[in-house]
Amino acid sequence: MANRVGIALGSNLGNRLTHLQVARDMLLKLMPENDANYTQAPVYQSEPVNCPPESPDFFNTVLEIDYIGTPYQLLEYTQGIEFHLGRGIVYQENAPRIIDVDILYFGNETIKDTILNVPHPEMTSRRFVLQPLADIRPQLILPGDKATIAEHLHHLDSDEPPLSLVQSDW
Repeated sequence: MANRVGIALGSNLGNRLTHLQVARDMLLKLMPENDANYTQAPVYQSEPVNCPPESPDFFNTVLEIDYIGTPYQLLEYTQGIEFHLGRGIVYQENAPRIIDVDILYFGNETIKDTILNVPHPEMTSRRFVLQPLADIRPQLILPGDKATIAEHLHHLDSDEPPLSLVQSDW
């Protein structure tokens, strides 16, 4: 049986929209062929958060897909997408990047270890994740949580400026 999996995509180098599209298309190849469905949020532009000075603005979005496999298999695949698109080893925390592919949630699973944390531990404190996720799953309640994504967004205590809509259909 497939799990519903939320994945955040971000890019702030090169042709940001193309990078998001290529990553999305690679992720869609993971879905089971019969009755698979996915949902994609609009693409937003956001100012970098906790990034080095002079970092370019990000394009961010969220996808939700059907996935059959383990969370660790998905992690390996998402890291492969980053490598395929040219993201090398990052030596500086939050450095500009061609693509960032993060697993936000994996069905009802909760995992906390050295290489994988789901639900993503910082997602409910980041506007650039909450806004696109609220566009596609406002009533989602993450495992171990009590508030919906829409409620997290409404009560977000963040210095992040509002996001700018880049493109609804991409």
